[in-house]
Amino acid sequence: MKMQMIFRDRIDAAEKLAEKLEWLKEEEKEEERGEKKSSIMILAIPRGGVVIGDLLSRILDAKLDVVVSRKIGAPYNPELAIGAVMPDGSFFPNENIIKLLKISEGYINAEIDAQMKEIDRRLISFRGSKDYGNDLQYKTVVLVDDGIATGATILAATQWLKKKRNNKRLIIAVPVAPKDIADKLNKVADKVVILHSPSSFESVGQFYQDFSQVSDNQVKTIMHRHGYRVSF
Repeated sequence: MKMQMIFRDRIDAAEKLAEKLEWLKEEEKEEERGEKKSSIMILAIPRGGVVIGDLLSRILDAKLDVVVSRKIGAPYNPELAIGAVMPDGSFFPNENIIKLLKISEGYINAEIDAQMKEIDRRLISFRGSKDYGNDLQYKTVVLVDDGIATGATILAATQWLKKKRNNKRLIIAVPVAPKDIADKLNKVADKVVILHSPSSFESVGQFYQDFSQVSDNQVKTIMHRHGYRVSF
């Protein structure tokens, strides 16, 4: 039986992930020599993804930013994702579940409004602004998290980036994700880097020895260090 990979903590996972992304840094050096101004943007999903993104940005000499994607849960079963909403209000539905459960448009709109308030709060709190401007355009965007369970938020973030942000290239990089989710990601991203894709999956935390909750203040401290105007 193949031994299951266990990460010591998020830093350990980020270091292992960085090894698989070193080629990006070398590629960037080559492009700089050729005077092609193409830069790397590490786009992290809070909160745990910001710890991963912080280390990756330092190793790859890339800028760090965050994107907040909020899952919308089904009535009476909030863990069952019926879709996800993005910072500009874009809603990416799971049509099959919505039809199966006969979920009303009124319920969906109310949940979108509620999640948008939390998205706005987090963006202002973590980066000081809701506006991305042109920061993501023509960049190699590396979308990172500390792991993927259902895939609802990262799939929505991927669709949002592909449709709205005019990126040069989209790479998804995470330490662990279920095999079926990994297969879906490969269809929507230009490249996917996943260290461990087990077919048997219960939770992201089972692959970490230390999966302590990351606080808002930890995220703010990291983002402040990267030059964002955050308030403590």
